[in-house]
Amino acid sequence: MAESKGKQLEKKLGYTKRNYFEVASEQEKKAMFEYAEGYKQFLDNGKTERESAREAVKIAKEHGFTEHKLGEKFKKGDKKYYVNRDRSVILVSVGALPLEQDGLYILASHIDAPRIDLKQVPLYEDSGMAFFKSHYYGGIKKYQWTAIPLALHGVVTLSSGKTIDIVIGEKDSDPVFYINDLLPHLGKEQMAKTMSQAISGEQLNIVVGALPYPDDEVKERIKLTVLQHINEVYGMTESDFVSAELSVVPAMKAKDVGFDRALIAAYGHDDRVCSYPALTAICHANSQHTVVAMLVDKEEIGSESVSGMQSRIFEDIMSEISDSLGCDFRKVRSVSKCLSGDVTAAYDPNFGEAYEKLNSAMLSCGTAMCKFTGSGGKSGSNDATAEFVGFVRKKFNQEGVVWQTAELGKVDYGGGGTVAKFTARLNIDTVDIGVPVISMHSPYEVVSKADLYSMYKAYLAFIK
Repeated sequence: MAESKGKQLEKKLGYTKRNYFEVASEQEKKAMFEYAEGYKQFLDNGKTERESAREAVKIAKEHGFTEHKLGEKFKKGDKKYYVNRDRSVILVSVGALPLEQDGLYILASHIDAPRIDLKQVPLYEDSGMAFFKSHYYGGIKKYQWTAIPLALHGVVTLSSGKTIDIVIGEKDSDPVFYINDLLPHLGKEQMAKTMSQAISGEQLNIVVGALPYPDDEVKERIKLTVLQHINEVYGMTESDFVSAELSVVPAMKAKDVGFDRALIAAYGHDDRVCSYPALTAICHANSQHTVVAMLVDKEEIGSESVSGMQSRIFEDIMSEISDSLGCDFRKVRSVSKCLSGDVTAAYDPNFGEAYEKLNSAMLSCGTAMCKFTGSGGKSGSNDATAEFVGFVRKKFNQEGVVWQTAELGKVDYGGGGTVAKFTARLNIDTVDIGVPVISMHSPYEVVSKADLYSMYKAYLAFIK
């Protein structure tokens, strides 16, 4: 039956979100699932920003990228990577188009994720157990981190100056670590508290041992057993925790979700689900544009520090590119363009009261473009221009990218920020795009394989 005139007009004039699985060909669905396998491996191999940076370099090298040293000249055709303090990576592919007219095409995302860090004096003993004191990193619901298996990841710089890597809890033969919770039989008062008060930051103490050292003259015998173990295996003494970056993260692998395996559950989707597509896009594309992919640290705590987006290193590298090609960096910045890749909240019908459905990202409807982020009255937001949103939108549509528009929940419910405002401060047009996430900032988040693949396709379309 032919469609009515009104139905035809509705299709022509209206805006509707499309489920990518429904409109994708069988060949494209196959590509989605194959792409997801590489992503899951990237997640499992990179649970901290240092590990993610290491994995990014490994993949970049496999695609012909070589290391850049500060002060070296860039030239057309170069494919370079620069590692900043082992915690962030900048990848550069120098194209043939004139830089002052075309600008840089920037893909910016972050590789840090919410976690629980150890304090600098962490180890103590109490009531038959040894614990590590902790200080959580980023915005978490603290109660979600109790009673789950945890792995210890990080580095320690010993008093000798040697830095060693530590990963415990990922192999089947490894022990795991654990944060206690109160049993429901005794939890009446705890359960009467608000969820934010049920577990305090100082209660996030990590169980690390229970075996007393066999010497009655030692006061803290379980603590000494732990110290003896880490000294024998890693050469550490208690004072070495002062110069350590150690974290506990969920000791769980990335796994498919559901009978149809359409979804992925994992730790660290925020924001490696945007970083991995940025990495693979710059590796796979043969672009005439000069493309810069920034995989940055410290976004979860405001993009601070020498490895966060506010570090001048990112500006320095972009300036080096301009100088090498005989261009005025101020002019290059003014015509450059950036996609800030960061996740957004997927509409969850179980908590529908937190969302404004018309402007929420729907699972499997593709990468979500967020014109603005921030909280309340767009506080802390980049708020992209209509012209740049139109430019990106046209590129996506021309290349057949399945995408949607979104904002992060109801206006007065909270909100969030990204690195977009920091690139925008450099006079670079920037807009946020990102994969919708269920249970964001939890120890085990969920995304759609369709949205992951759409993010990759969106980056490719932007830099084509």
